[in-house]
Amino acid sequence: MPGGGSLNPTTHETVDQKMHYVHQDGGAVFKFAVRKMADLCEQILKRNYLTGSDIDVFIPHQANQRIITATADRLKMRPESVIINIDRFGNTTAGTIPLAMETAREEGKLKKGNLVLLASVGAGFTVGATLLRW
Repeated sequence: MPGGGSLNPTTHETVDQKMHYVHQDGGAVFKFAVRKMADLCEQILKRNYLTGSDIDVFIPHQANQRIITATADRLKMRPESVIINIDRFGNTTAGTIPLAMETAREEGKLKKGNLVLLASVGAGFTVGATLLRW
């Protein structure tokens, strides 16, 4: 957002120029999200002597379905192990992973003993992932 603060204080001109709107380079964000989320997941899998096909349930942040499927493809995950509910709930920000966990449970995909991989890319280009046994 180029407008605001001391560099470009709010004026009629900065508002007319739409300088107070958030702008993002969607293509760059997509590439970053897929690369970083997949890289982090690969590190966790490698550290645990696993591959994407060993994961029973992959529950990613539900920001964008293309990011989810591209990440899962890169990790060579089985499509049935990937939980996607963005089509039903949208991007619920911090609630996407817990909501997707409930979706997986409701669909009978989250069972005792499953290997579950959670992953997210968020605001400020932060990335996180964890592997757990349900």
